[in-house]
Amino acid sequence: MPRIPTKFFGECDYEAGDLFSFPSGLPGFEDQHSFVFLKIPGAEPLLFLQSVLTRNLCFVVLPILVADPDYRLELAPEELSELDLPPDRQPIVGRDVLCGALVCSGYGAEPTANLMAPIVVNLNTRVGIQAILGQSAYCYRHPLRFGEGVLAC
Repeated sequence: MPRIPTKFFGECDYEAGDLFSFPSGLPGFEDQHSFVFLKIPGAEPLLFLQSVLTRNLCFVVLPILVADPDYRLELAPEELSELDLPPDRQPIVGRDVLCGALVCSGYGAEPTANLMAPIVVNLNTRVGIQAILGQSAYCYRHPLRFGEGVLAC
């Protein structure tokens, strides 16, 4: 079983089927194409998108429907094509695609979720993108509601 060195979680085992490909990389990290989603016990519902190439590169991801239960994913035709999804309909989150919001936090600041640029992965092909929803009503600093039990950590 392959192992991946990480900065925050030591060495983690993964299987070939756990790899996700981001052919275009992520904005600002265009040279990073292979990632695994790590589930860390006690950190649910958070996921950690760990680069296979760079041990120091790990993004904190929150399932989009946890951040906003009414979230509506609207992908452009070129994004649907890049994800190898049917061009005639929007994908269903949880059935066709995994959709997550990157969690951002600064020193002393409350964490927020980026709903304007979700991570979207085709669950069948394991190909992903970060969709940039420029004309969206969603915010890149969506507040997370701790008091309502949204985050367990």
